[in-house]
Amino acid sequence: MAGIGVPELAIVLVIIVIIFGVGKLPEIGGALGKGIREFKTESTAEEKEREERERIEAGSSKTASTLTSSANTVKEDNTVKVGGSRADEI
Repeated sequence: MAGIGVPELAIVLVIIVIIFGVGKLPEIGGALGKGIREFKTESTAEEKEREERERIEAGSSKTASTLTSSANTVKEDNTVKVGGSRADEI
């Protein structure tokens, strides 16, 4: 099975013309074009939403790792290092 070639497409086109008539072909073509355009628009919008979501998730994971490393400055003697100074016991 090789797929659809030129002769097969010609037969399909003739059948479409017989079924719908020559007058309806521009309408059908316009509707088909509009559908394809809407599909492309929606798929592009979905791609942008996915990229935005990934960018936000990447930013939030960097923030979380920074907060985790900052929170791990508690020392063994129950004091917390804040900035460059030491706070009293917790």
